[in-house]
Amino acid sequence: MLIGSLGKGFRLPRGILSKQHCTSLYSTIWQGEPTFLEAVDIYFEKAAKLAAATPDILNQIKACNNLLKLQFPLKRSDGTVQLIEAYRAQHSHHRLPVKGGIRMAPNVEANETMALAALMTFKCALVDIPFGGAKGGIKVDPTKYCLLEKEAIVRRYTSELVKKSFIGPALDVPAPDYGTGPQEMAWIKDTYEQLRSDINGSACVTGKPLEEGGIHGRQEATGLGVFYCLREFFNSEDCVNSLGLNLGIKGKSFIIQGFGNVGRHTSTFVQEAGGRIIAIAELGGGLVDESGAGLDVGQVQRYQEQHGTISGFPRAKTVLETSSLLELPCDVLIPAALESQIHTGNAARIQAKLIVEAANGPVTPPAEKLLEEKGIIILPDLLLNAGGVTVSYFEWLKNLNHIHFGRMSRRMEEHGKKELLNVLEHQFGNGNRLSEEVRKVLTKGNTEADFVSSGLEETMLVTWEKVKNTAKQRGCNFRTAAYLIAIERIAACYKVNGIFP
Repeated sequence: MLIGSLGKGFRLPRGILSKQHCTSLYSTIWQGEPTFLEAVDIYFEKAAKLAAATPDILNQIKACNNLLKLQFPLKRSDGTVQLIEAYRAQHSHHRLPVKGGIRMAPNVEANETMALAALMTFKCALVDIPFGGAKGGIKVDPTKYCLLEKEAIVRRYTSELVKKSFIGPALDVPAPDYGTGPQEMAWIKDTYEQLRSDINGSACVTGKPLEEGGIHGRQEATGLGVFYCLREFFNSEDCVNSLGLNLGIKGKSFIIQGFGNVGRHTSTFVQEAGGRIIAIAELGGGLVDESGAGLDVGQVQRYQEQHGTISGFPRAKTVLETSSLLELPCDVLIPAALESQIHTGNAARIQAKLIVEAANGPVTPPAEKLLEEKGIIILPDLLLNAGGVTVSYFEWLKNLNHIHFGRMSRRMEEHGKKELLNVLEHQFGNGNRLSEEVRKVLTKGNTEADFVSSGLEETMLVTWEKVKNTAKQRGCNFRTAAYLIAIERIAACYKVNGIFP
């Protein structure tokens, strides 16, 4: 079912979860709080009041353009047939293709999908990537299906998207999200290419395995983007002084909620920079460091790979009530799980000085107000987790160009650097020559991974500076500044295209 153009204020009916339903990482609403979609609208309206855009443009920017609802049967391995519910939302077509991940979770529903699609629109505009926003979701718990069943679900979902023209390199480009990864993206690519004869078919989806046209650095991209912004925050005297902390990540205490792809990589980069991971909250149980030195992220990850959980890790205390870990004293709290994890039910007990939103929408608007009244600074999701879509953009470009980054330039760079060293040694070396090890480091040409890392760092640092300066100039918080930049860029696009006068 295609629910066409969705106007301002459109909502699908949704119940409110009771208090006892809000302890797991799957929960999305605390009783009495706005829904996720309502929260995105609240943040949008707050920034829109500062934007140099007319009400008609703002209404167009806010509205979700298309919502596709799918239902299809799945014959399970035990012979039973189950009806699968799924969605794809396309929030904005001001730029094409639209872009957004596909998640698999039991709480997937229309309003959440539209909220995530809206965030993708604003996120892409903020980091100046030429995509509109989209999002997809399949309402299943992937842990309860075997590999063949999951493959059947993903392939059928993809075929339905193809039928409705909701996927394609120039139309709509999915990516991994909660509950999906490179394997699911490979199934999507293969299914699309079976149904469409398209020379650019591999660009129909990003986050693929390297063997299927993926790109080096995509797996760690979101976590690395979070780290780059975190590093720049702690390198700013104005920022750290406002929290009463000293410069640098080294020695700061961190709590991570969620130890999936984003949480693991963020933790790793923080630890490498000298930060101490004092607690990790994860579905099914969390860990608290009792040594004072911080958890060893590598050891925790290896334990998780062996046992399927972090609970029971021998070098830390296991805590089953993981929501309580968010309330422990720390310098930085990084929610890297799902939305609405910090709400009016726990905001007053949060003791972190800085909240870094690695997940989408982890702090509700009422909770944000309470946290800011306590002097807690929030680095918003719109910027912090944009590393994933940034590197997805690089992968899309790679697929369209049919060549990996560095293939045409790496050896040329190395030859040029070697010639330069030879001239310098001959002119100034007095017969001395650099060791081969040093020469190898100095003459190394840029690989695809180098290009990706450099491009991601450039994107995140330039955007962080713009958000920081906008917040200072307009007298607003970082989230409002990020939304404001995105809104004004989209409005400018509409005006230049002649859609609005």
